[in-house]
Amino acid sequence: MLVIVVESAPPRLRGRLAVWLLEVRAGVYVGDYGRRVREMIWGDVTAWIGDGNAVIAWSAPNETGFHFDTCGKSRRVPVDLDGLRLVSFTAEAALPAEPGPAWTGMRRRGRGTG
Repeated sequence: MLVIVVESAPPRLRGRLAVWLLEVRAGVYVGDYGRRVREMIWGDVTAWIGDGNAVIAWSAPNETGFHFDTCGKSRRVPVDLDGLRLVSFTAEAALPAEPGPAWTGMRRRGRGTG
């Protein structure tokens, strides 16, 4: 089993993925291919993702039963911890440095605490 999820992907990449995989939901592609085809598809994704981001997950004979990889800009970063692959979140995009218009509007109406 192979799953690829893309966000903010260019139409060219989405069309290329639709050639090889079934798009079961917007940006979610599934299929069942071997290592060689999976690596070819993932090579296309990494080459054409542009400003978007993507994650790929596939069946593997390990403790979790799958393996995954990511590309593009995302808060989620894969990390290896004692042979187990987990996801870490970066603090960089946690909150904006300055509140946006929606937040300042809430403060004016007395709903914000800051």
